Amino acid sequence: MKRLSLQFILLFLFAGASILSGGEKVGTTSFQFLKLSLDARSAAMGGAAVSTVKTSEALYWNPAGLRRTNGFDVSTSYIDYFLDVNMYSSSASLPVGQSTAIGLFAVVVDYGTIEVTDANHLGFNADWTYNPGLTGEVMHPTASVFGISLAHSVTDRLTFGISAKYLREDLTVAKGSTISFDGGLLYETGWNSLRFGLSIKNFGPEVKFIKESYPVPETFAAGISAYLFSPDEALLMQTSSQSLLVSYDLSHPRDYDQQHHIGAEYALGDFLFLRGGYKINFDEEGLTYGFGVKYSNFRLDYAFDRFGSTLPGVHRLSIGYALN
Repeated sequence: MKRLSLQFILLFLFAGASILSGGEKVGTTSFQFLKLSLDARSAAMGGAAVSTVKTSEALYWNPAGLRRTNGFDVSTSYIDYFLDVNMYSSSASLPVGQSTAIGLFAVVVDYGTIEVTDANHLGFNADWTYNPGLTGEVMHPTASVFGISLAHSVTDRLTFGISAKYLREDLTVAKGSTISFDGGLLYETGWNSLRFGLSIKNFGPEVKFIKESYPVPETFAAGISAYLFSPDEALLMQTSSQSLLVSYDLSHPRDYDQQHHIGAEYALGDFLFLRGGYKINFDEEGLTYGFGVKYSNFRLDYAFDRFGSTLPGVHRLSIGYALN
């Protein structure tokens, strides 16, 4: 198993290096919805989540994070996006034995309704109102992702994970589908709470729409995180009931230059969480913030993502349940 794990790690690093060496290629990928932050906690922290996620929502960021769940965990999220676009996602994970965990996840994108127009319908109606070409037909494009994940601890500090995903997008006039893979590594340094993570998302073949084929938005990311202060394993000082987690991710999408994600989470006990983050080298996105509440085995998280002065902000809501 250790030899197989080493081969996986080398393949992982080689694939990441090939993405990083690709340079900036703006506008060359399909399935752009795959680049969105799905869960509210990670989104509120600026998307700096490769080394921080420890629930079933790790499936969206770094499948190796599944090994940080102590029992059955389930989560569902909702994104109120632009122009009547809505996204729904769900994830579930379960430890198997002492060193392995499995997970399932699904994402559905509702692009809303689009009225069909045709130049042959341009003109005036019988009541002399103008018809801009409406035919009376309505399109309802959608997209979806269904995946399965496996995480395994090689040692007490090093964990790797892999996900297989089926991607599909139905734009009514054109449809496309493909298979892609996510991979991830998580390393616990053993020095207080310092942790490193690596992930590759959407690694796979191109998807074909009618006559043209386009790659999916592969992304390589490296992250680091630690608690500055907490009840235990703090970098700076120990406290009785408060903690401050800080994280940083460097990501390189296939179709854009390198991007930076900075995040922080302040926790009062294990009940109230205040979060903030900032994204660097994005066209519109920048400041993010949100909060979370945990009661018994349930958790509720909210995030707001600003999109500059032109576009409206995006709201995210996540609800989770953990059975430890």
